[in-house]
Amino acid sequence: MGIDDAYERGLKATEKLLGQRLELPQRPGEPPSGADFRKIAVAHTFGDSWTRTALSQHDRALVSVAIAATLGAFEPLRGQLRIALNSGVTKDEVVDLFIHLSVYAGAARAFETYQIALEVFAEESPSADARPDPAGS
Repeated sequence: MGIDDAYERGLKATEKLLGQRLELPQRPGEPPSGADFRKIAVAHTFGDSWTRTALSQHDRALVSVAIAATLGAFEPLRGQLRIALNSGVTKDEVVDLFIHLSVYAGAARAFETYQIALEVFAEESPSADARPDPAGS
């Protein structure tokens, strides 16, 4: 199996994880060789890692959020949060992850990256985490 096989597996995985294939377009000023980087990134990240089975998709999503948050990788964190929510991770689990992160990675890093989580939470329609108001108000 070569890079093309891993890339195709990666595209299929992103469709499942994000609801659409992650086909990254060439950006203004990017040289043609940038396509190689984008292909390798999708192949290794999603084709080689996300398709493994020892961790559940749910657990892999939580680990990925924790890593991106710890590194302060804001744009990847947005994507990992979306993947996590699409993978059945609840908002409460994400909050607990950030509480745990504050202990091991520091409160400043956890607070800073939690702001990204709040932005992603706001993108979502009312969550299944939210219980309907029994009074109907």
